Amino acid sequence: MEWIGDARPAAGPEATWYLETAFTPGEHLGTVYDDPTTPVVVTGIEEVTAIRIPSGRLVVDAPWHDDETLAYERGLPTSPPRELAVRIPPGTYRVEIAWTAGPYEFFGEHFDGVACAATRLCVSDEPVVGWEMGLGVDDDIDRLQPGERIRFSSDANVGCFADAGAWTALTAPFRGYVDGRPVPRDSEQLPGRCERVTDESRQADLVTFTAESGGVVWLGRTKTGEVAAIVVTSGMPGAKA
Repeated sequence: MEWIGDARPAAGPEATWYLETAFTPGEHLGTVYDDPTTPVVVTGIEEVTAIRIPSGRLVVDAPWHDDETLAYERGLPTSPPRELAVRIPPGTYRVEIAWTAGPYEFFGEHFDGVACAATRLCVSDEPVVGWEMGLGVDDDIDRLQPGERIRFSSDANVGCFADAGAWTALTAPFRGYVDGRPVPRDSEQLPGRCERVTDESRQADLVTFTAESGGVVWLGRTKTGEVAAIVVTSGMPGAKA
């Protein structure tokens, strides 16, 4: 039986085009800001690392929020992370970044305009036939407004994929402060300014990625409705905060 998605979280034509184009090297994702003659080109897809999600429960959120740092230092409760309502099979998955380039000039200086167009967690290699917004466990689909896009926020323009069952341990390195300043983290440095934190006691990981002010989570569904990809976008055309 083929999957028939719910129209409320479904990606519209513009979002669908972006999600499919962002991971197609050589395609154009519009033009450089204030320069309609220079295209923004998808230059490649980079495999950043693999991530272990043994619980099958996935968090897609900022690894920390500035307004929670003081509470954490004092041992007070912090708000729960944005865990996705959808479950994926426990396992190890690829994390990939779609890179674009749009050269531009600013005050006489030339820049290559390399940027992250989207970040993808590859759940399977099955073809995606439709996209929908990835709702969190606390999101109410019945309250969605037409065209609304729910996004997680990020004070430092950083998002992450992480196993929900190991969230507290995986995010502890991001919460270390001395005299109000962050201390160096015990994390693995990855391409694209990403980081990987591991919790070997649970065989679980957290992987960070660039997310301008946060991002919108999208689920790529197969013809049977299974999730094949989970993609985060930050600045796609027409996104609403």
